[in-house]
Amino acid sequence: MSTSAVPLTAAGPNAETTLPRLVLELLKLGAMGFGGGMAVIALMERDLVQERKLLGTEEFLHGVGLGQLLGPFAVNTSFFVGHRLFGPTGGVLCAAAFLAPSVLLVIGLSWLYSAFHSIPALQSAIAGVGPVVIALILSAAWSMGKKALRSGPAVALAAAAFGASFLRISPVYVLTAAGVLGLVLGTGRWGGRGTPEKAIAGGSPGPKAGAPSAAAVVPMAVPAVVSTPLGAVALTFLKLGLVFFGGGFVLIPLLHQRLVVDLHWLTSQQFLDGVAISNLTPGPIAVLATFVGYHVQGVVGALVATGALFLPATVLMMILCKGYGRFKEARRAKDFLSGVTPAVAGLVAGAAFALGPGALRGPAAWCLLAVSLLLLIRKNWHPAFVLGVGALLGAGGWV
Repeated sequence: MSTSAVPLTAAGPNAETTLPRLVLELLKLGAMGFGGGMAVIALMERDLVQERKLLGTEEFLHGVGLGQLLGPFAVNTSFFVGHRLFGPTGGVLCAAAFLAPSVLLVIGLSWLYSAFHSIPALQSAIAGVGPVVIALILSAAWSMGKKALRSGPAVALAAAAFGASFLRISPVYVLTAAGVLGLVLGTGRWGGRGTPEKAIAGGSPGPKAGAPSAAAVVPMAVPAVVSTPLGAVALTFLKLGLVFFGGGFVLIPLLHQRLVVDLHWLTSQQFLDGVAISNLTPGPIAVLATFVGYHVQGVVGALVATGALFLPATVLMMILCKGYGRFKEARRAKDFLSGVTPAVAGLVAGAAFALGPGALRGPAAWCLLAVSLLLLIRKNWHPAFVLGVGALLGAGGWV
């Protein structure tokens, strides 16, 4: 099959895309992903599943589930999408493209911080984005639920996952338990057809013919140790990446202990400022590693720290994606994934309600939420336009 493609805007059941276009799409999503992991998942689901139809809903939800194991799951999901369509090369390039806007923004903000010892005042615009992000997550939960919740047991499992999010139970435990329940009950009990939805005629896409081979891509890795400071940065963040379970905020105490208390690379105030800068970016809070690397060794240190932190999760996703492509048609694998699918939908809905109190402060924010839901669900506006409206309202002080 040739990798020549119809335009992305003409996506349909048999639509194709090229690797460069998919990379550009993930770059755009990475630049729009304010609001945390579930908000980005909502963006991906709307753009890649609903509009582009590059993956089926169930297969996309499986990718979200696999991405929860180690590292930031939004980055891992972008790897999953790239790997399913273009193999290992696509996975690495899509994950790197998704991260690039946040890494570049942190480097720029870190330069400003080191030069002027202050954080640029972007908080007002981001405050206006908050209600739109909640609406975006709710619209994604609605779309996923319509396709994933086709039986009473599936609805019950989604509700249980929804409740677990309020109890702060790790998504890893929730999805594992859901998968085990899927094994016990079997695929037929969930109202599914037993196979993931096919986005492209002829089955799940898999790596496309004509895509660059895995040998042609250089995966993210710790650079050769050319100096003691860079080597220390690489080794420190590589070790942290091996225990990066549970999301970015779980990583913060680990980073504080290692970087402030043990190594004295940052003061407590510098660390807090780094967390704030990381929250001003559209990417995962894990880009705090970029800030620390810049503080220690400049731009090169920022890139080394970021690559080292994400390397373990990238390797694990490479293994999981290969296994998924090989075993997803096995009966027991189908049973396991049939439980994971409704649980992911419940977790997405739970994220909206958990994040709501922090974003919905005052009547104006609630009005923006309602209007955003109308524009996203009924009018089918692109999220970028709705996010832009929210940012403008926030910058103007109306939200």
